Amino acid sequence: MASIPGFAGQSMVGARSTDTIRSQRSFFLVGSKRIALKGVEMPLRKFGSLKSSDRMGPPQACNTSVDLPLLSMSEVTERLAAFHVSGARNQEYTAMYSSIVGGVTTNPVAMVIPMDDHMVHRGHGIFDTAAIMDGHLYELDQHLDRFLRSASMAKIHLPFDRSTMRSILIQTVSMSKCKQGSLRYWLSAGPGDFQLTPASCMNPAFYAVVIQIQSLPSPAGCKVITSTIPMKPLEFSIMKSTNYLPNALSKMEAEEKGAYVGIWLDEEGFIAEGPNMNVAFVTKKKELMMPSFDKILSGCTAKRVLELTDGLVADGRLTGVRVGNVTVEEGKKAEEMMLIGSGVIVKPVLQWDDKCIGDAGKEGPIARALYNLIVDDMKSGPSTVRVPVSY
Repeated sequence: MASIPGFAGQSMVGARSTDTIRSQRSFFLVGSKRIALKGVEMPLRKFGSLKSSDRMGPPQACNTSVDLPLLSMSEVTERLAAFHVSGARNQEYTAMYSSIVGGVTTNPVAMVIPMDDHMVHRGHGIFDTAAIMDGHLYELDQHLDRFLRSASMAKIHLPFDRSTMRSILIQTVSMSKCKQGSLRYWLSAGPGDFQLTPASCMNPAFYAVVIQIQSLPSPAGCKVITSTIPMKPLEFSIMKSTNYLPNALSKMEAEEKGAYVGIWLDEEGFIAEGPNMNVAFVTKKKELMMPSFDKILSGCTAKRVLELTDGLVADGRLTGVRVGNVTVEEGKKAEEMMLIGSGVIVKPVLQWDDKCIGDAGKEGPIARALYNLIVDDMKSGPSTVRVPVSY
């Protein structure tokens, strides 16, 4: 097992399939300070079961009294370190910036936010992302512009001006040493209390996390369903807020039915979007169709796709591009259907509900071409979409 950034010596042994968490070393580092682990060996029940069957099972009556320990700061930190290496986390976090502490940490144990942050208990926060490819941030400025629009809609004051926030994000990636992955960042109404509004909170909070990703999303085809989870109202659909419960439930519904995601329809029955991606279609006349952005999130990747289709129109692979209302009938009769977003890039859809799309069982040529165009753009696009990071 590879060493965990921020931990001295060898990595700890994970405990996903064991009853205890044991350390290989007797300490780890928080900044320059050594925190003794004292030969950590703790039952997993102290952190909650890591088995999905236990997590998802129905609640059971419990007549057993529990003696809760009162933990010191060092003991809390020790247990957070044990939790981190337990196997409960499925992504590699290489750096985090927090305006609360005013700096960056590369130790995942220290990547925390206050419980009374209004983003946590009220969902009063917004977020955005940018891919990291070959040491460059892809579409950072496009995502940051959308981030600031969302902040205005959510009535969250900016803790810094745009240029300062941009600099913080680039420096965080630089300190992470990550050259391929994802940068996610959040703006919260701030910590301070558990009231409904942030009127008594001192300042908004700005956070960013760098996630190491080893490979690009697969362009393999998938199945989708029509989501039965209500779509968010317009004002919240076009804002990228942290309130993603409808999105999560829509995705879970699809997975329970053996599909990849659910597709939302707007109040008029037109095709809207997926839970965290846009959708597009290729008609039998080779026209690319995409729902307009007036009722859904303005996808940065989807907009870039529209900009890159000129070449496909020029060489005859597409006859044109149309952005507007798309009916379910039009969508299901299309030659190709695809999901578009930073998390999937361009992912072909082979089946929608019980209807096969185009040549059943095969990914279409336009979806593949658009996937390649975006990947090439990420690797060698113009300076308007690629921001270099100095490591």
